[in-house]
Amino acid sequence: MQDNATEVTAAGIARLAGVGRAAVSNWRRRHADFPKPVGGTETSPSFALVEVEAWLRHQGKIAEVPLRERVWQQLVGHPEGPATALTHAGYVLLLIHDRPTVWLEAAAGSDERLAALLPTALEQAVTPRFGPVRGERGVHAGTDVAPSATVNRPATVNRSATVKTPEGDPGGSPAPHTPTAPPIPTASSVIPAAPAPAPSTATAAPAVQLPTGPQLLPSVPLLRGVAELAAELGARQAFEFLLGRHLDANPRQYTPTPTELARLMADLAGPARTVLDPACGTGALLRALDAGPGQELHAQDSAPELAALTALRLALQGPATVRAAVGDTLRADAFPRLRADTVLCHPPFNERNWGHDELAYDPRWEYGFPARAESELAWVQHALARLRDGGTAVLLMPPATASRRSGRRIRADLLRRGALRAVVALPVGAAAPYNIPLHLWVLRRPERAPARPEVLLADAGQFAGEGRGGPDWGAVRDVVLDAWRAHDRDGTLQERPGLARSVPVIELLDDDVDLAPARHLPPPAAADGAEQLTAVRECLDETLRLASGLTPPPAMPAQPARWPLTTVGELARGSALVMRTGGNGGPTRVPVLTDHDVLAGTGPTGTLPESDEEAVLTEAGDVVVPVLGGGSVVRVVDPATAGAVLGRNLVLLHPDPAALDPWFLAGFLRGTANNRQASSYASTATRLDVRRLQLPRLPLDEQRQYGARFRALDEFERALRHAGRLGDQLVRGMYDGLTDGTVPPG
Repeated sequence: MQDNATEVTAAGIARLAGVGRAAVSNWRRRHADFPKPVGGTETSPSFALVEVEAWLRHQGKIAEVPLRERVWQQLVGHPEGPATALTHAGYVLLLIHDRPTVWLEAAAGSDERLAALLPTALEQAVTPRFGPVRGERGVHAGTDVAPSATVNRPATVNRSATVKTPEGDPGGSPAPHTPTAPPIPTASSVIPAAPAPAPSTATAAPAVQLPTGPQLLPSVPLLRGVAELAAELGARQAFEFLLGRHLDANPRQYTPTPTELARLMADLAGPARTVLDPACGTGALLRALDAGPGQELHAQDSAPELAALTALRLALQGPATVRAAVGDTLRADAFPRLRADTVLCHPPFNERNWGHDELAYDPRWEYGFPARAESELAWVQHALARLRDGGTAVLLMPPATASRRSGRRIRADLLRRGALRAVVALPVGAAAPYNIPLHLWVLRRPERAPARPEVLLADAGQFAGEGRGGPDWGAVRDVVLDAWRAHDRDGTLQERPGLARSVPVIELLDDDVDLAPARHLPPPAAADGAEQLTAVRECLDETLRLASGLTPPPAMPAQPARWPLTTVGELARGSALVMRTGGNGGPTRVPVLTDHDVLAGTGPTGTLPESDEEAVLTEAGDVVVPVLGGGSVVRVVDPATAGAVLGRNLVLLHPDPAALDPWFLAGFLRGTANNRQASSYASTATRLDVRRLQLPRLPLDEQRQYGARFRALDEFERALRHAGRLGDQLVRGMYDGLTDGTVPPG
């Protein structure tokens, strides 16, 4: 198999060369020897990667393609698609991690030899991690837990080592599953098209499906590159890098559970030996456990690629036993006999085709048969059915589930029997959909009815962050975990106005059984409310006086200047500045400067997962430019922001102080006409090509004169922003005070 089978798009070429897509289009027009398309379409052609590399080197565009970029381009150009390629890469990385000498021996010969030897080699690594290869027993609802963890070897293995499909033929494809299409994408899962109702005889299949030699042959060049990447980064880090890039490249297909939310859910559940995620997606919830030896992780998802990737991800992360399956969990439960210590779940929301018609007599509906519109209550009862007595489940839920009338009878029974222990309202922006304050439900399979049943209701909504920076997770964790642990230990909690309260169950058992925390919590303590508003008003007065003093003097008319111009790209090639692109986390968690932080003028509020990749750290005097949104906003990094990691969709310009004044650079980059000529409108989002931004060629002394004026404008702008925020706070506080009686009208 030759390397030139890997194809790369124009966007991939731009990434290889570190340029914009417009530059690639120019190369195609201006250079007759530019590689010809080998695939794709007329409007979106693809090119042979090896030919592109050779041309870029010949033209001096790159000295060498970085290993990570080369492996990534091989993965996205795989003939069977990136999901298949990533799964094959995960199998090999697990082999390298657990049986490195076996990999070295298999990889020593030709590509054909490697493809022929790999299935047997992979089995040596896969079987100890995921369970033994089983015989002809099918894996379907009603069987033991173990079959869902078996390894399936299609076609080339002995018939006795295969798993039957529902039709009875042993083969390599997962059993048919029926994914649904919820209006709100959740559970880290693929968003598929709405299918026809599945039969009640739907079955689950093992997530790990070992490929055959012929199936692996097209992947061999990629797998050799992946092995090189593992030698550079480590097997686990290499897989996380490739999976992270794949998720980022397909944001409409996948909606991962945010890392901080997953950690909060895992901490609410507490330590556990056996854990189940019945809608595992990309495995974020199970990864948050940091599981060790002796622990068992069970996962199921209706999407075969997600179930396989999660199984491999968990196996590479640590020594815990992994049991993963493919199938529609509600219709085809892969673990019907499991009694787990903990269930963590981010289920699909608003799913009407969840099996209502087929599952009317299912024994899991211990607290009542869920209505067609109450799929979330079906997931709640599935979680309780898979718990041991006293086990804990934590589920992410849409807020409507706490108050819809169609679910009030089930909610009432959950309360009466002591199964529902807490409902926590999260801040807006905690997870998709980001404009809705989602809830966490904490449940426990009751061992006995509580003597004085109380339910913890908590509201962390006040800790929402600005823009897309996300909530203040530190504050959310402190409030939620402290309240839950006190309530769980004592059975009650001293009232915390506006934050948390233990509510007697009898108070909730009315006609609505409404569990929304905000409707049962007392308002925040009103003490010092008027004094706080007075302080806000005084601060606003001071800020307005400052803004008035910073108002620019009247502009004097002048003739338009005729300067010789240069571009950011030319300055970068001439070493007058260094250009970097953000988006990677480092080995430690550091505050991340996001594009919304730059637009809002706030400090760093974002987070990125830890990785072994090099993060781009900001320094005082750097100029940061957002590339999405079409706004002419540029920020000069101040000492307070210095040291933050550069986030996604941001470009950092580090000017040489002997050649460029940073404020001069930032000021001219903000020009409206400058941004318009450097922007691309080829898609629904406006994208800025920073290399095309222009600025005049001026001596350093003149640059500093302009820089001083631009800096004064920036201070004026900051003062106006601060005044606006204080004004909003004052208005909101006055409305609240007048309506709750803490501020008199006179």
